[in-house]
Amino acid sequence: MTTSPPITSTRLPKIHLDKTLVGRLEALASATMRRSPEVGERLLTEIARAKLVAPEKLRDDIVTIGSEVTYRNLSTDRVRTVVVAYPEDADIDQQRISVLTPVGVALLGLSAGATISWVTRDDETRVLEVLEVKPPAPL
Repeated sequence: MTTSPPITSTRLPKIHLDKTLVGRLEALASATMRRSPEVGERLLTEIARAKLVAPEKLRDDIVTIGSEVTYRNLSTDRVRTVVVAYPEDADIDQQRISVLTPVGVALLGLSAGATISWVTRDDETRVLEVLEVKPPAPL
């Protein structure tokens, strides 16, 4: 039996989620279990440990669906800016990453200054630091 590497060797950062998104996120995690069980399990774990808040109480610097996030990959020192999106809205050419990717799950619920480790699809553990979060654009 293989075991997954620990998410991080230190305490996990606090995360906050918009409680109105949880049902859809859980459904997405469950639906992805067959083709990508590691991502589905990680998303369910993150949902379970999150502090759930009303959307109007979610701070602007918390990563949620639609947030623009600038982060640094501490393994490579590369800085990237992405928008976290639902799978149907993801478009790598427009820097819109799916919440059902390893880095999308890792970013969800974090705030500026937080660091977290995540495992790539190639089974490499990376650490990222959130540098800046911009709230979702109003509809």
